[in-house]
Amino acid sequence: MVKQNLYLCMGSACHQLGVYEVLPKLQSMIGEYHLEEKVELKGSFCLDTCSDGIVMKFKEKVFTKISPENIEQKFIQEILPNIQ
Repeated sequence: MVKQNLYLCMGSACHQLGVYEVLPKLQSMIGEYHLEEKVELKGSFCLDTCSDGIVMKFKEKVFTKISPENIEQKFIQEILPNIQ
């Protein structure tokens, strides 16, 4: 199976919004949902939606308004259905 890239913006705006708190939670959920064979988490430079909070991208789908407080909910409701 070919892994798909799941990009997490590591740009300066996302850095200030707490991306380094989001990262370990995200890594943990990828393990928890046994997605290690399906996705590869990669850092990305700016994804051009700086005013929309922390940003992630999977295939052509962009997920915005991510924060350390809502990453679990966003992952389950928005990101996970797009991976599975």
